[in-house]
Amino acid sequence: MNQRTAFLVLFIVASVFAAAQNPHSTNPEEARLISLEKMWNQAQMQHDSAALKGMISDRFVSTEWDGVLSTRDQFLSEISDPKFDPAVMSVEDVKVEFYDDTAIVIGVYRTKGKSNGKPYEHVGRFTDTWIRTNSVWKCVASHTSLIQK
Repeated sequence: MNQRTAFLVLFIVASVFAAAQNPHSTNPEEARLISLEKMWNQAQMQHDSAALKGMISDRFVSTEWDGVLSTRDQFLSEISDPKFDPAVMSVEDVKVEFYDDTAIVIGVYRTKGKSNGKPYEHVGRFTDTWIRTNSVWKCVASHTSLIQK
């Protein structure tokens, strides 16, 4: 199975899963965005920067939990780095707000793994901004911050 086919299968499975997770939503675009968020996590865990490249815009910017700002190329490079070794990545309590062809997705993320050989475990909030162009959603900005324990 080639990478494009695997991505499509994962998208379909994630769409069904997202719909099941939010049975009160009748908005297929909301289910699609939640699926994309879950696929994002899977792509990160598999170091699949090609899949992520298809989900983010050319002008994508990421603000990480520690305040580091990354461009699209920097973000994709970090995902490919074998020193980044997530074992668990998930999102929960996801909500989507629409503004015409823009969507703001907020939720809680959990991640655990190793970075540069050192273990980490983070629980935080995320805000992702998605823009729809020609029926395709692309993330243009992502921001994460840790939840204080």
